[in-house]
Amino acid sequence: MKNRKLKNSELDRINPEEYKASEKTPLIIILDNIRSLNNIGSVFRTADAFLVKKIYLCGITAKPPHKDIQKTALGATESVNWEYAENTLDVVSKLKGEGIFVASIEQAELAVNLNDFSVQNNLTYAVVFGNEVKGVQQKVVSASDAVIEIPQFGTKHSLNISVSVGVVVWDLFTKLKNNSL
Repeated sequence: MKNRKLKNSELDRINPEEYKASEKTPLIIILDNIRSLNNIGSVFRTADAFLVKKIYLCGITAKPPHKDIQKTALGATESVNWEYAENTLDVVSKLKGEGIFVASIEQAELAVNLNDFSVQNNLTYAVVFGNEVKGVQQKVVSASDAVIEIPQFGTKHSLNISVSVGVVVWDLFTKLKNNSL
């Protein structure tokens, strides 16, 4: 048979304990006031897939355990390290104080297109994703080290937050992995 689909048992995935012990991608996700529980669950799944170091759930962003988060996370809330913080700006300030490069994913003046954004060795990156309607808070954008924009060529002005996370995390993951070779 040509191009036979693999069964889950053939995928050779690690278990949650092995995940927790594994070396993580130097990448942190910050969710700034995300409304949709399904989007939050999808972010957990993407974070698990690319060994993201941590997720910060901020403001109105719901936290596990919640059945609607679990529905899309499919157990990733058990593997990915996460923390809740009421104030996104406090998280950004804390991470910057630890030498972590913080970038808001937003459409803004002087934003760098994702495809033009370069990563450096030995640096951890935190990426901030904003509310489905209002985006990343302006005070968080202003406090960030950079603003990264996902280039778009159609008629719509934005992507769904879970899609944005997938695009950005995949791009940064590949750049970080290629940079470390």
